[in-house]
Amino acid sequence: MSKTFAINAGSSSLKFQLYNMPEEEVIAKGLVERIGLNDGVFNIEYNDGEEFETTTNIPDHAKAVELLFDYLQEFNIIDDLNEIDGVGHRVVAGGEIFKESAVVTDEVIKQVDELGEFAPLHNPAEAVVMREFQKRVPNATMVAVFDTSFHTTMPEENYLYSLPYEYYEHFAARKYGAHGTSHNYVSRRAAEIVGKPIEDLKIITCHLGNGASITAVDGGKSVDTSMGFTPLAGVTMGTRTGDIDASLIPYLMEKLDIKDVKDMITIFNKKSGLLGISGVSSDMRDVEEAADEGNKRAQLALDIFVNRVQKYIGQYIAVMNGVDIIVFTAGIGENSARERRAILEGISWFGIELDEERNDTRKEAIITTDESKIMAINIPTNEEVEIAREVERLK
Repeated sequence: MSKTFAINAGSSSLKFQLYNMPEEEVIAKGLVERIGLNDGVFNIEYNDGEEFETTTNIPDHAKAVELLFDYLQEFNIIDDLNEIDGVGHRVVAGGEIFKESAVVTDEVIKQVDELGEFAPLHNPAEAVVMREFQKRVPNATMVAVFDTSFHTTMPEENYLYSLPYEYYEHFAARKYGAHGTSHNYVSRRAAEIVGKPIEDLKIITCHLGNGASITAVDGGKSVDTSMGFTPLAGVTMGTRTGDIDASLIPYLMEKLDIKDVKDMITIFNKKSGLLGISGVSSDMRDVEEAADEGNKRAQLALDIFVNRVQKYIGQYIAVMNGVDIIVFTAGIGENSARERRAILEGISWFGIELDEERNDTRKEAIITTDESKIMAINIPTNEEVEIAREVERLK
């Protein structure tokens, strides 16, 4: 029985799960948060219910990995590092270099680092974590699993922008998408639930969390997705604008007396979305609560969020010339029956009939009636198991 890590390194976090493979049994899981701050938090769950959490100085991702291995051995989760023979790393941006998951080498790590211009908050951190794992488990097969690779099946008419073509040729300016590991997992799980080959299905997957994206999956392949050159594009998100007119950038820079365009992009990424519209929070739960208390801007934020998701679902029904299943996943998608209801009730013309009782869930469930022409399913995502499966495939 082999042990495989699934590692998800964010800009200031490190999420991990350790599996017995190929049984997909979770041995331990946890999260390191607030990396780079004096009050970093390390949390780990193991032995079917035991849990440990501590607050300490975690200056960088290298220290986060050091703590992870220290506690693995302190709590006897592993006896020998050689037990770990596989490590999968989620990588946000693979650009045009990585069309699929890749076995990690020094050259791959270098390329992941260089692709940081497409995901500056994520790729450099992910490269650091790969190097740290190389030091500690050098004999393990390490695999980079790219968020963008699932979307490399998009046709040119869907991934190219209407810019001078040489900008794509020389600078790789195009749509890449994100959340591919999640979209891949939930679309395949949806096919399993309905008992049909995914090749025969048209599925729209709605990954709705603080970051959100919608993907059209036709026959198991991504044919279009809402996020673009970066994860800033698409629907309204927790703190991100989603789609805007590019002319707003120079207009607002002049009005706000902003000299550096990076400052404007920071506003679009971190101060907009639900937070910017509501003035309350980037967390959907807080915005819903404020709306219920009569906060009109909070209600407006909810309305805009729902509106943008509905528009993308409508687009993708057109892109695929139909849809069989709509999937909801991620923090909002999995947990907010209210938002699922609002989204589906607004597109009932397509033959979607919500079952209120079935929709009252946070678990995996079909949430439409048996008579509904289009099926909607709530599926908690599991990017980590998808990463572990990719490691098994490439060992």
